Amino acid sequence: MAEEGEVVEDDGAEEDGGGRKLSPKKIVLFVLLPLLLLVGAGAGGALMLGMLGGEEPPPEQAADGEGVPPPEVPEPSAQAIFFEVPDLIVNLNTSGRKTAFLKIKIALEVSKPSDVDVVNENLPRIVDNFQVYLRELRVDDLQGSAGMYRLREELLRRVNLAVRPARVKDVLFKEMLVQ
Repeated sequence: MAEEGEVVEDDGAEEDGGGRKLSPKKIVLFVLLPLLLLVGAGAGGALMLGMLGGEEPPPEQAADGEGVPPPEVPEPSAQAIFFEVPDLIVNLNTSGRKTAFLKIKIALEVSKPSDVDVVNENLPRIVDNFQVYLRELRVDDLQGSAGMYRLREELLRRVNLAVRPARVKDVLFKEMLVQ
């Protein structure tokens, strides 16, 4: 027995065999795995922030922002030109007795000012094509973003066929009401 204040040296061997030895599985599970997760998270965070492989700011840039020219804004290559299509109100294809209506406001984006004249000349044909197509739609066809995307693509295809050789770049929905 050791008295108070006496230092006892332990050589690591216990008489009753109660010593704990860490198995390799526990070392991997409790030491290496968390260490790898921390290193991976740190590297991922650094990549997300652009710290690794990122460009350094130019040396002429001052820390307080004085003397730094404003960033250059690229000039748009062409001004967008929009053509308003008159409001369309159609009844949708329903199998029941209850009728459903679609009210839609559309703008067409054209690339050249000369295309506006072609679109205006063919406006009755465009409206007719839109009316015929929209009357065949069901309410389910207009549900969700996928339905809106299909509608936009189909209207764009139909308007480009009507105004050929002019070109409409996009069909924009200003308002769409299904009732």
